[in-house]
Amino acid sequence: MSLALVQSRALLGLQAPAVTVEVHLTNGLPSFTLVGLAEVEVKEARERVRSALQNAGLEFPHNKRITVNLAPADLPKDSGRFDLPIALGILAASGQVDGSKLQGYEFAGELSLSGELRPVRGALATSLALQAQQIDVQLVLPPGSAEEAALVPDARVVRARHLLDVVRAFLPPGSVAGRDAEVGDNGDDGWSRLAPRPPVPSTEGPDMADVKGQASAKRALEIAAAGGHSVLMAGPPGSGKSMLALRFAGLLPAMTVQEALESAAIASLAGRFAPERWGQRPTGSPHHTASAVALVGGGSPPKPGEISLAHHGVLFLDELPEFPRAALEALREPLETGHITISRAAQRADFPARFQMIAAMNPCPCGFLGSTQRACRCTPDQVHRYQAKLSGPLLDRIDLHVEVPALPADQLVQAPAGEATAAIRARVERARTLAVARQGQPNQALQGQEIDTHVQLQDTAAKFLHTAAARLGWSARSTHRALKVARTIADLAGSPATEVAHVAEAVQYRRVLRSPA
Repeated sequence: MSLALVQSRALLGLQAPAVTVEVHLTNGLPSFTLVGLAEVEVKEARERVRSALQNAGLEFPHNKRITVNLAPADLPKDSGRFDLPIALGILAASGQVDGSKLQGYEFAGELSLSGELRPVRGALATSLALQAQQIDVQLVLPPGSAEEAALVPDARVVRARHLLDVVRAFLPPGSVAGRDAEVGDNGDDGWSRLAPRPPVPSTEGPDMADVKGQASAKRALEIAAAGGHSVLMAGPPGSGKSMLALRFAGLLPAMTVQEALESAAIASLAGRFAPERWGQRPTGSPHHTASAVALVGGGSPPKPGEISLAHHGVLFLDELPEFPRAALEALREPLETGHITISRAAQRADFPARFQMIAAMNPCPCGFLGSTQRACRCTPDQVHRYQAKLSGPLLDRIDLHVEVPALPADQLVQAPAGEATAAIRARVERARTLAVARQGQPNQALQGQEIDTHVQLQDTAAKFLHTAAARLGWSARSTHRALKVARTIADLAGSPATEVAHVAEAVQYRRVLRSPA
């Protein structure tokens, strides 16, 4: 027949909308037309497909008018993932493969000029979307992409190394090569079905024992890890803020399979997935020159930003006041909601962004305000302008404000090694288990009436909190965040109720930045 249909998938956020590749061959002036809102890299598939078919020894219908439609027509398509389905559509329409056998399969893969298949980004996101939508199909993917997709439990994935490997599996009935290909499913062949690989999450990383001293900062990070809270560390240069932040991810509980899949799927969308980091909580540390689009995502089609790439992990923002004001203000909603919606004129995409923000800053432009080792050279106006780069609404959304002082040289050299990450993580896991068993989520995610129900605040502790909030001029958001931090401190202590001592410690972590006298 001169019409063939091949199924594939596009990428739109973490969704994988279905795309039907329709290929029609007809008599007329020879041409190769590709329609369906294809981006430049998709339109270039015409030359890749033509060369791949010829170099693989297959017949390209030079004397036909070829029309390829990527439906639906209003869905933007990008990347070279449609090379393989377009090539199969031409072969099916020209009778070189059996089009009826293509049912139940979906294809994605970029073709080299020799016909070899190259990996495409987003394979894991596609496989995860199929699982979420309960669609039972077999995905045919290139090496690299197939191994990604096979990480999803119960995924049905076939790895194909060359265009000819795919063609042999779909030859017309009666072909000897076709019968041989149908049974060739072992891993040594070009066409092989991959068994889903049960993931083994890992918690390896730098050890907190490397950090000497800084007991108050470590305590704050332990509370943040137990409750899922955000942290702002302020201190002079070289006091250990970056060192602490880069070891924070190791304090978090091991990722569940679903968390690891979601995190890896976003990395796959951005082309950053690395199998050796499977199951490790990501730590993103963008430079302070990053734009708002780089942080929250954007572009056309929309792509995930650093906050989504840090989903279920850590976003470390060093030199926080040096970031562009627009970039910092764009973090407000994701810190509250845990997701980001990127809206453009043509389309809209939703990305998850449930990250823990660890920020670091100097107290003033020179960095030594309040230091006992060096005198600050900044004027009060310079300090005010520097600290004013962080807006009140943004600071309001950061749960813990911690001062990290510089250590004297004698204490730094003579101090013993700090507590190991494994010991701190054990306490964090116990506290997180208590919170999840009580309310089904970490304390930071509590909203509205859930706070009143699960904080279990004692009467004396409530009076203390009201007094502190009134004297410090807290907003309702600040008060609620202090309550959630106090609940986490109570969980670390194993207390069923939130007591005065827990609230008092939580209040200490909402101090405003120090101003010059």
